[in-house]
Amino acid sequence: MSQTWQLQQAKQRFSELIRAVQTEGPQIVSRHGREVAIVIEIEDYHRMRADDDDFKEFLVAGPDFTDLEIVRDQAATPRIELE
Repeated sequence: MSQTWQLQQAKQRFSELIRAVQTEGPQIVSRHGREVAIVIEIEDYHRMRADDDDFKEFLVAGPDFTDLEIVRDQAATPRIELE
C-alpha cells in the first residue's frame, strides 16, 4: 500500500523509502501538503516505458492513408417529420 512521505522525511530516510518501494509498492512524496512525485521500482518504470514505445510503434506501423480518396454520397438526405 502506498504511503505518503513529506519531502524532508523522504530525504532523511531515503534508504527506508526505497525499501518501502520494494516491499509495499509505489510511494508518494509531498511538499507543503501537495503530492509532487512518486517513487516506483525500476522494473515498473521500464514496463511503463516499453508500453509507450509499443503504442508508438503500433501507430507508426498502421496503414498509410495519404492516398486515401474519400467520396461523399451526393444523394439528398431523407426528410424526417418529428411530431
